[in-house]
Amino acid sequence: MTPRTRRALAAAEAHSAHNYHPLPVVIASAEGAWMTDIEGRRYLDLLAGYSALNFGHGNHRLIEAAKAQLERVTLTSRAFHHDRFGAFCAELARLCGMEMVLPMNTGAEAVETAVKTARKWGYRIKGVQDGRARIIVAENNFHGRTTTLISFSTDPEARAGYGPYTPGFEIVPYGDLTAMEAAIDMAPADTVAVLLEPIQGEAGVLVPPPGYLAGVRELTRSRKVLFIADEIQSGLGRTGATFACEQEGVVPDVYVLGKALGGGVVPVSAVVSSAEVLGVHRPGEHGSTFGGNPLACAVALEVIALLRTGEIQRRSAELGERLHHELGLLKAAGRVDEVRGRGLWAGVDIPAALGTGRQVSERLMERGVLVKDTRGATIRIAPPLVIDEEDLLWGLEQLRAVLSA
Repeated sequence: MTPRTRRALAAAEAHSAHNYHPLPVVIASAEGAWMTDIEGRRYLDLLAGYSALNFGHGNHRLIEAAKAQLERVTLTSRAFHHDRFGAFCAELARLCGMEMVLPMNTGAEAVETAVKTARKWGYRIKGVQDGRARIIVAENNFHGRTTTLISFSTDPEARAGYGPYTPGFEIVPYGDLTAMEAAIDMAPADTVAVLLEPIQGEAGVLVPPPGYLAGVRELTRSRKVLFIADEIQSGLGRTGATFACEQEGVVPDVYVLGKALGGGVVPVSAVVSSAEVLGVHRPGEHGSTFGGNPLACAVALEVIALLRTGEIQRRSAELGERLHHELGLLKAAGRVDEVRGRGLWAGVDIPAALGTGRQVSERLMERGVLVKDTRGATIRIAPPLVIDEEDLLWGLEQLRAVLSA
């Protein structure tokens, strides 16, 4: 580590809250799937901002859309209409096969919005008695870090020390359809929603068993309960389809979107659903000053246009097959304990004898590859969907070398 990098890291350590534990690299620029630090060293990005950078760093179309909008108008607040808002809502609703959009900024805001929407729907449409609405969630979930969202987290690091917690949530094992049915049927008249990640990213890219999402869809439909799919990480091409739910033949009642919707340029999130569900909101009941701002809408419209062609989804599926083939070879060789995922997304469990997830991430950084650990023994691999195949294979070669050392 050079003195320049040490100084940059020391400044960050001295003047920022220690709510993250980043790898000791200081990025100065990036393009495509590559990032360059302040020393001029290049790194292959195999994290892609937790899927916020699905279209790569500095995507030309997204940057040009942002530049053009920056010269016109960036913010009006929702006190006034602007000329990009209607098109954004219409195009995103069409992409999702839905009718209405409620735009926000961050993923956590969107999940909070979905929670509030489900409760309001329960009271106004389903007829739940005020204050009794229940939402079923899954163990090992990650939906954000607001007070309400960590209230139903099972991660001690995310939850401990922030009580009192928000009531109204029932936690069941992920992938267990019997437990889900029992939880709903404990109080079906009061249950307004099931909130799930189709694939649990922060938990280590956990994929549910075949038929689980379809089973949840049938349970919720038969009991007049909303199925809310948090596709903030899994959606918009990551798994080889526009939405991870598609690959199970499932259409939820509500999509929660974020991260890649802003193209890695600006924070953009949204709740997308039917007119019945989102129609429960009235002026003044919920909102956001920056939600649906002109700059966000301009960038998101270009993201939607990129997804419309289907090219990015096909690329994710094709390169994903290669990714999982190569990782499967590492598992067969005993270099990793388990591999999970779909498309260009994988959770890789590292044997204890070879180090922790953090240690493997640090060794990869030394070889010019950036990943991120989670839950102690797991590293996540989620490159930009525009990554070249040769670069992906080179990155996996570095992983193989690290695990063979």
